[in-house]
Amino acid sequence: MGTVQLGGAVTVYTDAATNDDQRGVHALRQATAPVAWTSRYLRAAATVDFVSALAAGFVAYEIRFDRHGYASAAYLALSALLPVLWIASVALAGGYDQRFIGVGSDEFRKILNAAVSLTAVLAICSYAVKFELARGYVVLALPALAAFDLSARYWLRKQLHKQRRNGRYMRRTVVVGHTPAVADLVEQLRRDNHHGLSVVAACLAGPVAQEEVAGVPVAGGLDNVASVVAESHADTVAVLACPEMNGRRLRELAWRLEKSNTDMCVASALLDVAGPRTTIRPVAGLPLLHVDHPELAGIRRVVKGVFDKVLAGLALIVLSPLFVAIALAIRIVDPGPVFFRQTRVGRDERTFRVWKFRTMVVDAEARKEQLMAHNDGAGLLFKMRQDPRVTRTGAVLRRWSLDELPQLFNVMLGEMSLVGPRPALPAETARYGNHMRRRLVVPPGITGLWQVSGRSDLSWDEAERLDVRYVENWSLVLDVQILWKTLSTVLRGSGAY
Repeated sequence: MGTVQLGGAVTVYTDAATNDDQRGVHALRQATAPVAWTSRYLRAAATVDFVSALAAGFVAYEIRFDRHGYASAAYLALSALLPVLWIASVALAGGYDQRFIGVGSDEFRKILNAAVSLTAVLAICSYAVKFELARGYVVLALPALAAFDLSARYWLRKQLHKQRRNGRYMRRTVVVGHTPAVADLVEQLRRDNHHGLSVVAACLAGPVAQEEVAGVPVAGGLDNVASVVAESHADTVAVLACPEMNGRRLRELAWRLEKSNTDMCVASALLDVAGPRTTIRPVAGLPLLHVDHPELAGIRRVVKGVFDKVLAGLALIVLSPLFVAIALAIRIVDPGPVFFRQTRVGRDERTFRVWKFRTMVVDAEARKEQLMAHNDGAGLLFKMRQDPRVTRTGAVLRRWSLDELPQLFNVMLGEMSLVGPRPALPAETARYGNHMRRRLVVPPGITGLWQVSGRSDLSWDEAERLDVRYVENWSLVLDVQILWKTLSTVLRGSGAY
């Protein structure tokens, strides 16, 4: 059993086994046989693992040893054997599990676990046979191996995502649940197609009185899932939270899908709560989902603050020439102040003044009322794709998100974080319900899940959901992932206007 994030909902992959009626088993097996591309992808992953280990071994050999002597020959043999040992370590760590194809965080964690395990095995074996393994060789070979393989796996995953954007290498999925939940999941999977799930049919809870949901054909109800899987040649079933799909019906469905080796995903009712906060613990014979409270204070928060300030300080030093160039460009194109300051609401509803490079004409706020009819923004936000108030320099700054750079000063002052919810306007927070006030328990960020998931192209509800999801699942690792993804998002310029 394992978990994976599926459009904001925690999904649990289950395998079950029992005997059921044999009718339609052959058809199910033919319809949902494992797709060939998974085998090709795993062979490609094993190939890059092999090549990475071979390269790391011989790099360490060339740097650490000369080409003569017994020690040189022994380590040359070890370098040649390293790819075999590495593939075995990755396999034992679950690095070739097809369920995690394209899931970067899980895949990379398994590679790191394999590197640590192989280091421990080599140390133990060298001690057992009294072979003094050169520390210099180990220090060079294994970190290089992990770095080479992580880079290769990252490249391989990006190639997979590129194919999925073109509609290839997708898992055909049948979604089960109530109409609104099915529609939400379909939209999320269409937007985030790198997850590799393509919804081909829906089975609805309750009366089936419509032909399609969000463009997906409705093929039946809860009693028709197995037959719909066969007819639509699906290989995955996603069951969304609904009271009609109780434990007994889930078990029966899992037994039917087991015969065709069809994956089943069950979405938890605890939306936006995932990762290390959730564990399944058996209590009185029942697998109960235990949910820990998010760590919003304590040592981890201190570490985050130090991480933010150190990185922001280094960025200000490195980017200082760029700051000067941007300031000159702003003044030359449209004389006026270089910076734009605006009141925003931060942690615990404390207000502060956010810093940005000015991208609009000086009287932009006075001209806003005249343009309200052309608002493309979500919710309370005012956005225009072709806003006439934006200067020529401002358009370039917005395109590459350079106007946000002065917020590094807010990070140094402790008013913001590098990663967090979007800094809200007072008019927004005044209309928040209890649910949305949750985003105010952490400092706002220069970037966040909203930034790497579509920026201004997101709907208001989706942007709010992502902010709350970040608060519920915050970790320093998640911050690093978001910072990394921000770079590619900014370079693409998607959703920036």
